[in-house]
Amino acid sequence: MLQSCFIHLPGVGPGFEAKLRGAGICDWDEALARPLPCGPAKAAALRAGLEESRRRLAAGDARWFGDALAPAEQWRLFPHFRHQAAYVDIETTGLSQGDSYITTIALFDGASVRTYVQGDNLEAFADDILPYKLLVTWNGRGFDAPFLRRSLSIPLDKGDMAHLDLLPVFRSLGLRGGLKRVENALGLDRGPLDGVDGLMAVRLWWEYENRGDPRALETLLAYNVADVLGLEALAEYALARKRDPFSAPEPFALAPVKTGLNPFRPDPGLLRRLGAFAHAW
Repeated sequence: MLQSCFIHLPGVGPGFEAKLRGAGICDWDEALARPLPCGPAKAAALRAGLEESRRRLAAGDARWFGDALAPAEQWRLFPHFRHQAAYVDIETTGLSQGDSYITTIALFDGASVRTYVQGDNLEAFADDILPYKLLVTWNGRGFDAPFLRRSLSIPLDKGDMAHLDLLPVFRSLGLRGGLKRVENALGLDRGPLDGVDGLMAVRLWWEYENRGDPRALETLLAYNVADVLGLEALAEYALARKRDPFSAPEPFALAPVKTGLNPFRPDPGLLRRLGAFAHAW
């Protein structure tokens, strides 16, 4: 998909990209081989940018493209770097960064899951995330990345990793709302975790902290892992929709979520009790 993209280059916007396509120039090879519909100075700059793009892609430089693309266009990175992607989600004690902290982190690489818990192994995440080329999150630019920067001194906006935040991508597809709302709209069923949200995740953490109930941590981790397992399917859905933008959404369905990779199981009784307790207040 990157080889058919021009808007990552300076001076190229959607209008000029459409002009290139109107001239029958649909990828880098054609742009480098054919006359361009612009003046010689711009044509020279465009060709230089495409040669650099070729070198960067051959070198696997996801970050270079990530820095050049708008957040809603980061989906273009997915087919090239999906096998070097880390799907990440954090849980916290609240939405405010000033007085909240990270409780758990889930990391999924398409084949296996790792989890990190406050007071146990949370700091190990900083090293474990380093080998990946593409970070995939939901609202990670506004939530996860700032928390990780402040709490663990992990500057995900630096280094070699690009960041595919699926929230702006799905907004560009006309699907708005939080992660659970979008999943529900696309027919994703979380089974016993349906209806569990970030507020319940906070309650589960305090249940674990205050009562030492291992079922609470197990349920929290099950929820955290469910978030990252779903991100892979959502990224695939977004890629399919973007590749064929003129089709109606209905033909596209979510790929099966790898729920069998979730090593944790929620406790329905505990969820009912905490939910009833919250409603009582």
